[in-house]
Amino acid sequence: MSQSPDRRTVLRGAALAGAAGFGLAACSSGESGANASAVPDEPVDLGAAADVPVGGAKLYREDRLVVSQPAKGTYKCFSAKCTHAGCILSDVEKKEGSCPCHGSRFDVATGKVLQGPATEPLPEVPVKAKDGKLIAG
Repeated sequence: MSQSPDRRTVLRGAALAGAAGFGLAACSSGESGANASAVPDEPVDLGAAADVPVGGAKLYREDRLVVSQPAKGTYKCFSAKCTHAGCILSDVEKKEGSCPCHGSRFDVATGKVLQGPATEPLPEVPVKAKDGKLIAG
């Protein structure tokens, strides 16, 4: 005669399986997880174009975007969502953006990966300066 597990054992197993599934979903590094909604669906008003220094960049963390101005009047915009696991870049120093989750670094003037574990560049986002304001998307 076999002994069946008690209710507590079954519930504990179900809770552990659920937690493991949640952890895997949160740390997914697949294309759909990391790049999903990396680019805005609608135009985003980022404010004054003068806020982005020539030869530098500005992180718009709340909008999940980073804008650089490699030459006066020329703007480049990229998603600030890391292509490794989807974390938002935490800071930009000169021309490098860094991901706080796993240490990936990106060139914010080109979107290229400078240091992994990310292997894909940041997705480019169209940006234009209009009436002294930056509009992305």
